[in-house]
Amino acid sequence: MPSNLTTAFDTARWQARLDALRAEHRVPGASLAVLVGGTVHELASGVLHRGTGVEATTDSVFQLGSIAKIYTATLVMQLAEAGELDLDAPVTDVLPDFSVADPEAVQGITVRRLLSHTSGLTCDFTLDTGRGDDCLARYVEAAKGVALDCPPGTALSYSGIGYNVLGRIIEVLTGLTWDEALKQRLFEPLGLERTMTLPEEALRFRAAMGHLGEPGQDPEPAPAWDLMPRSAGPYGRVIASAGDIVRFARMHLDGGVAPDGAPVLAPGTVAAMQRREADCPDKWSVSADGWGLGWSLYDWNGVRGYGHDGASIGQYAYLRVAPEAGVAIALTTNGGGARLLYAELFRELLDELAGVRMPDAFAPPAVPPAVELAPFAGTYTRAGVVITITEHDGVGRLVYEFVDGMKDFSPPIEAELVPVSRTVSGTTTETVFAASGVGAAFSEDWMPVVFTTMADGSHYCCIGMRAAPKAA
Repeated sequence: MPSNLTTAFDTARWQARLDALRAEHRVPGASLAVLVGGTVHELASGVLHRGTGVEATTDSVFQLGSIAKIYTATLVMQLAEAGELDLDAPVTDVLPDFSVADPEAVQGITVRRLLSHTSGLTCDFTLDTGRGDDCLARYVEAAKGVALDCPPGTALSYSGIGYNVLGRIIEVLTGLTWDEALKQRLFEPLGLERTMTLPEEALRFRAAMGHLGEPGQDPEPAPAWDLMPRSAGPYGRVIASAGDIVRFARMHLDGGVAPDGAPVLAPGTVAAMQRREADCPDKWSVSADGWGLGWSLYDWNGVRGYGHDGASIGQYAYLRVAPEAGVAIALTTNGGGARLLYAELFRELLDELAGVRMPDAFAPPAVPPAVELAPFAGTYTRAGVVITITEHDGVGRLVYEFVDGMKDFSPPIEAELVPVSRTVSGTTTETVFAASGVGAAFSEDWMPVVFTTMADGSHYCCIGMRAAPKAA
């Protein structure tokens, strides 16, 4: 840790700040864990369920959504470290029957590209393949016909299918289900007693209920505790306390060593996971400047960091690690303006404990540049999502609609588009707009919408790190 920073953590002051920000942003309940100076500090605020009034406590468990991907990536890197897996070999070396809608793309889909979201496999393909131990095998089989977002290795497009394929690779190489592999190879060695993958396991603990509602109003309990099937595990189903998230992150900070000194990963493997594999055209949705082997990578005004975000139905989780200061912070929430709570709280915590200045919130400039929207108008599609861009009287509008297996996750998002910037490089042209009125769960105030034109002339709309090709 730099000499001008402190390892002291004023629990009472940060508890008061958590309470105040949670209430201000109408988040029903939240739990915060901070690792600083080698000590984990845990705080909680509010209620787990507005209908029952059950209090949120530090031992409460929340759904982590996509933070699950870091656990999956860690298992994959264990296998690569042991020589059981070649990161640069085609997936078919382990899964001979693996295929995708474009047969010519199969050999370009490697484990490394799956880990770094550069495989071209899409994200929002959700399919309930049952509760059996064969659910992942059945999911990977069913995904064969799902169209790619883009050719392998050409762009970063956040992929849920890719992480389910990684989960299946783990099962084939270990002979265990993904759930059991996590338990035996990560949860138990790291002493993560409040981390699990199955809903029935969460019943032993105080479990948070997600809440939904309009911005600026108190949200109400969601109609269901969870909409994810068991097959969503590797990309979205880990349930944990905030403290356990930070304890997991501490292993990565400590060079792969468990609390008892046993190695979970080699130091070189830990470093490889944090090494940049791809740049992000959208540097605002999850604050990521790039991607490593599992980790989102951050550039905090010259200070590097890593972490991940996650969301399920009405629950949002955030993990940030500042390695030079030895600081890790996890926040779990159950609805309301969770993104706003995260942004204010983490800006203050990272500044004080790690000397980090997080970038300002994404927003259009006071005087937006003149950018013609007409070339981008049309329909963009990928599995589970249809994006429609229109222009009327010089004002651009976006409709982001969930379809097929994703149709119950959220109502359509409608927003106006304001120009932000336009960048031309040797291989791509990127034009950025800010979408207003999407709700604080998705962004702080404005949601970035990035249009990319590739060297071959293909057009994409990138929202939430996911690239959707233009269909019409």
